[in-house]
Amino acid sequence: MLSAFRNAFKVPDLRGKILFTLGIIAVYRLGSHLPVPGVDFKAVQAFLSSAGAQNNSAFTLINLFSGGALTQFAIFALGIMPYITSSIIMQLLGVVIPRLEQLQKEGESGRKRIQQITRYVTVGLAILQSAGIVTLAHNQQLLPGVDIFPGLNAERFALAVLTLTAGTALIMWLGELITQRGIGNGMSIIIFSAIVARLPSEGASILRVNKVPIFVLVLLLGLLIIVAVIFVEQAQRRIPVQYAKRMVGRRMYGGQSTYIPLKVNQAGVIPIIFASSLLYLPQLLASIVHKPWIQDLTDRFTRTGNHPVYIIAYFVLIILFAYFYNSIAFNPVDTADNMKKYGGFIPGIRPGRPTAEYLNHILTRITLPGALFLAAVAILPFIALSAGNIQQFPFGGTAILITVGVGLETMKQIESQLLMRNYEGFLK
Repeated sequence: MLSAFRNAFKVPDLRGKILFTLGIIAVYRLGSHLPVPGVDFKAVQAFLSSAGAQNNSAFTLINLFSGGALTQFAIFALGIMPYITSSIIMQLLGVVIPRLEQLQKEGESGRKRIQQITRYVTVGLAILQSAGIVTLAHNQQLLPGVDIFPGLNAERFALAVLTLTAGTALIMWLGELITQRGIGNGMSIIIFSAIVARLPSEGASILRVNKVPIFVLVLLLGLLIIVAVIFVEQAQRRIPVQYAKRMVGRRMYGGQSTYIPLKVNQAGVIPIIFASSLLYLPQLLASIVHKPWIQDLTDRFTRTGNHPVYIIAYFVLIILFAYFYNSIAFNPVDTADNMKKYGGFIPGIRPGRPTAEYLNHILTRITLPGALFLAAVAILPFIALSAGNIQQFPFGGTAILITVGVGLETMKQIESQLLMRNYEGFLK
């Protein structure tokens, strides 16, 4: 492993990419600590140092993806969340809007056009989210009892919204720079760095509150979870595909064998994001509609996240969204049609509709264990909160799935670069 790291820095091209990626990450982390103009930074820091910050879970997902920048109200407070949301929206709209579906099939030019539309949607979402967050922060609903924007007027409101939106646009640009000139997928690397940056503080919090035995137990449990996540992330069902031989002019084409890799966890962390967003709706409704019974219902079932009804609903929703997303992300009918067009077939299965039915059957079967595992990992922080009073459990939910997934993909890219230059890689 150490020799592989040394070899990675021996190659000038690879060393430049790694250093460039680290430089971009440093810029991103710097922006995560620069406060938005007009923020009462001392009041925010005083609140974060108190116990009250641990019970405010309203914006947990956004705060996770921003590396804690939201609770500090830095210029990168929105993180990359608007871009993730717009990407998901564009992917879902591609199923129902024929023009977007056509662009998806046009190759590189269509992909660039969709990427451009995604950027515009990201900026629009960032404006809406920043306006909502500034309003909630001023009304003391983001950090209870703290007016983050004292003396807020129209000019300060516009400046704060513009700063947060510009921060999101800058993060999006930094991510694209990493993808073009660095190592790995830029957006994934930025999310990865944001999550990893919070691990030391969360570990220190567990050690301070729950003492050494619980801290050691959490580390051992975290190691087991990481191994399990790697196992599931790498697991796939390979469906063999045979291509028939055909003559084109005087040349023979086809005849080779390949396979279709269907991952057990095909949906990644998307079902968790969907389920979290849906379960946040009652809190959003309670903040808009000031009715006592809605507020009481929200405080009882969804505010803390450790109520059995909330945990069960979260578990079930993740499974349902995993099936929903897989049905959109992988189309058995299109795959079967493409195979038939190029002379491919699954041994023992007739081309066309029987192939589509077979692929759909396989996808349905392998989605269940992947969805169950995804849901089990997602509810671990809530179980830790209920069973051991561990307020910040770093090895569960979205965080561990993203960090392990991005780490594996980045390591594979470095591995391929090393093997291409006759060096031994990480994955021997």
